[in-house]
Amino acid sequence: MIRQFLMSSAALFAVAAAPAFAQAAAETSDEPAEIVVTAQKRTEKLQDIPLAVTVVGADALSRQAVLNLENAQYLVPSLNFRKSGTTINQSLYIRGVGTATFSVAGEPSISTVLDGVVLARAGEAFSDLVDIERIEVLRGPQGTLFGKNASAGVVSITTKRPGDVLAGYVDAGWLFGNGNEYRVRGSLDLPLTETVRARLTGFYGSYEGNIFNDAPGVNRRVNGYERYGVRGLIEADLSDTAKLTIIADYRQANDDCCAEVIGDQPAGVAALALAGINFQGDKTRTIRQNLITRTEEKSYGISAQLDLEVGSHTLTSITAWRKYDNNEIRDGDWMHLALAGQAQLHDVGPQTGSTFSQELRLTSPSDQAFTYVIGAFYSRADTDRTFTRTVVRCGAAPSPAAILTCGSPGAVAETVSGTATFGSVFDNYALFGQGTYAVSDNLRAIVGLRFTKDDLSVFHSRVATPNIAGLPGIQRNFDAGVFATSSNGANNGDATATNGVPFRASTDATNLSGKVGLQYDFSDDVMGYGSYTRGYKGPAYNIFFNLNPTGTNVIAPEIADSFEVGLKNTLFGGKLTLNLAAFYAQYRNFQANNPDLVAGVPVTRFTNAGDVSTRGVEMDFLLRPVKDLNIAGGLTYTDAKVDRFNAPPGATVIPAGTPLAFAPKWKGTLGIDYRYRTNMAVDFTLAGNVSTQSSQLSLFDGNPALRTAGVIRPYSLVDLQFGIVDKDDKFRLTFLVKNLFDQSFPAQITNSGLGGNQLIGLRYLIPREADRYFGIQGRVNF
Repeated sequence: MIRQFLMSSAALFAVAAAPAFAQAAAETSDEPAEIVVTAQKRTEKLQDIPLAVTVVGADALSRQAVLNLENAQYLVPSLNFRKSGTTINQSLYIRGVGTATFSVAGEPSISTVLDGVVLARAGEAFSDLVDIERIEVLRGPQGTLFGKNASAGVVSITTKRPGDVLAGYVDAGWLFGNGNEYRVRGSLDLPLTETVRARLTGFYGSYEGNIFNDAPGVNRRVNGYERYGVRGLIEADLSDTAKLTIIADYRQANDDCCAEVIGDQPAGVAALALAGINFQGDKTRTIRQNLITRTEEKSYGISAQLDLEVGSHTLTSITAWRKYDNNEIRDGDWMHLALAGQAQLHDVGPQTGSTFSQELRLTSPSDQAFTYVIGAFYSRADTDRTFTRTVVRCGAAPSPAAILTCGSPGAVAETVSGTATFGSVFDNYALFGQGTYAVSDNLRAIVGLRFTKDDLSVFHSRVATPNIAGLPGIQRNFDAGVFATSSNGANNGDATATNGVPFRASTDATNLSGKVGLQYDFSDDVMGYGSYTRGYKGPAYNIFFNLNPTGTNVIAPEIADSFEVGLKNTLFGGKLTLNLAAFYAQYRNFQANNPDLVAGVPVTRFTNAGDVSTRGVEMDFLLRPVKDLNIAGGLTYTDAKVDRFNAPPGATVIPAGTPLAFAPKWKGTLGIDYRYRTNMAVDFTLAGNVSTQSSQLSLFDGNPALRTAGVIRPYSLVDLQFGIVDKDDKFRLTFLVKNLFDQSFPAQITNSGLGGNQLIGLRYLIPREADRYFGIQGRVNF
């Protein structure tokens, strides 16, 4: 019966959520627990699936004070994160492959799935991880079962389910050192009837920030946040063969993140205006900006999942609607005033979006020779944005260099602004299936197919006040817009001829992708597999504020061909699990931000950047030599590089063999967790985690000198925790230190420009983890 099946699965989850390759937690049982996942759209043991997956459990997230997926990268060697000024421009990378774009008509390469619901936009994935059961990181193309925006992998997040008795918890934390941070979280299980259970979760958090803004009128810490939200979940056993799960959530975030620090001494009037700042590269912690770069974000949604037993099969329907609003506010001149020779540039860009999705799938029993999952999927993602750029300027800098404020005598201030309104609509239809046939007791064959149809439409219009089309310098950002008559030979189109109709375009594509593989059990404890997977990501457009006719072409679909072989070992009676994988993948028509030139000015444009490939080996292990001691870790070698670069006319070719950005060759983690049982009222816990990685490229540019300057040096982070725990786990008090050795590093390095109205040098985004800090966390279970 479906009720019995789900209850047994829940029990398995309860004992398996703690130990995983990215984490380890003390167990009360003498027997090692199994780790279970839903990586193939059914509940299975991790060691039984022919796929490289890393699981991070709830205890590891709590112990490491993980706030979101940015922090989770320090627990998963194959996962990397590109930090940006706001969440909508951030992105995940798996095995060195990800998508960075400012376009509202481009999709991520890493799909994020929350309780079975695909999140259409990258920014939606970076909310706080609260009341999480586990995170599964699936490497390589996963489009067969998870869809088109999974050409490089999937991050699947599962929240905790309600229990059968009245219970709950409250935890609170104070993290301090380079800014105070406070977190409060809690959940309550409410058994409403014998067949209906509910779980209510709430959270609040605030952080002062790790950067000090000493601009007049500001004079406080920035790069912090204030966030709060609620989630409600109801499970109802409609019958012995039917179960309904409804999840609703609401979240609001006000982040004054992420201001970029200027790392080296600027020249000219900028040097005079920024006098007193201690420029120390990635160790710089002071800015002077009169507009606080920040994000105002709100997201909410509801989903309904119906699991229905149909004979021996399970029919699952997941219907979801989500709303995501993001307002980006950015200081684009990195100064606190407008000067002669140094214009002031401020951006404000509110974005709204909604997504409707429907998935229907049929899952066969797992105890037969041929097991399978077949289904259909539809989603519609609608995004609109209004982006305004305002510039205040007052001519050239005096000579010799001196501070001459715009608006003062001899420096008449001129204010110009441009506003672009643009948007996209993605419609995605798919039929999919994957089956496994037991050729013999030891050998299984795997085949999967997905048929996808994409429809994409976009629009864009831009106006300026005053209309200053054709003027040189920074004024190139403002013109009469890109109209429907635009072409590569016409400067933004003829507004008169089109009667003001903005640029509009649409495209569609169909694709057949899939997977074939073999799985062989060498023994009860050793399983090997090999697979070939075709990945696909649909067409796109480069729709953003600075759109011009050279950027109005369709961006072709991205195609991936991936090969993986692996070995999963369960040794010493389950005390050691050791998983190995080797992989190679090639991406054609790779969709990425590509260095380009517009009117001789370096920019980045979302386009088909060329062909890239990634290859490497991975190792994950979990050792539990005795009860209450867990040692877990992983090591990844990744060689991700350019195979062929599509250079725009006049732009410098990035040579074949150039490493991809945010793809360190070596990355590893090691975690140790021990619980000392005193046989008295309280026990003690000791835990530590090490994350280390080699250098990685951040500044992907045609200029080799800039690429060299934009390399993030190798770094290692060491975290320690000491805890006092009630013997019955009714309460826990944990003391922690993050980044024990105070290792400074940037999350991203950006080129400030080549002169003119911009600063010369490099800018750095500095994450919270780049400084040592401390914390106290308490939790009460009831």
